[in-house]
Amino acid sequence: MPSTMTAEMLAREITLSDALREGREHMLTPQDLPGRFGRVVTDVDRVLKAIGCEAVLAGGWAVWRHGYAARVTQDVDVVLPAARIEEFRQVAAVSGFDVLPLVEGRWPKVVHRETQITVDILPEGERPGTPSRLAPTTIPAPSTMGAVKSSLSYVPLPQLIELKLAAGRAKDTADVVELLRANAPEAAVIREHLARVEPAYVAMFDQLVSQADELDER
Repeated sequence: MPSTMTAEMLAREITLSDALREGREHMLTPQDLPGRFGRVVTDVDRVLKAIGCEAVLAGGWAVWRHGYAARVTQDVDVVLPAARIEEFRQVAAVSGFDVLPLVEGRWPKVVHRETQITVDILPEGERPGTPSRLAPTTIPAPSTMGAVKSSLSYVPLPQLIELKLAAGRAKDTADVVELLRANAPEAAVIREHLARVEPAYVAMFDQLVSQADELDER
């Protein structure tokens, strides 16, 4: 990669980090995200409005919104209803996105043409996890996670932690620890939600609460 490109990328990330730090208290919705990411959200909303579909924003941006201020990601994770994914892909193809071919065993992706930011589609009903450790639960419908038609909204904190525990990767558990440090008063509500979803998640959650407490005691 040319050094000039690396410098440009670094400058862009510094600018983004500064904007996020300075404006976080006012960036309450996905539509408030700055720069390239705000433009991606605008175009995703345009597709959702065209097909009358609801969706929620999960992944790293939801982690950032819920209090892990250092968490910045390079893609956009969107939970879509299973029955609407193909329609979303078709409309996205004529609405500013390149639709990547479907690959068996992988979830759908589209790429925002202007910014080259990848939008990862998390399909309702699919099972998160790794090939060697699939989750015991599936991705909930966006309608159960506070979604509204035609406009992205952030996944609520309890459901975000549910998705993170289901994914089960090291970076996901690290995100949960940081989210717990930022939202300690919410731990009981999150635990109650997890108990309704999957008992195994409660045991995982309790361990991560202990880790978060230990970090805060240092």
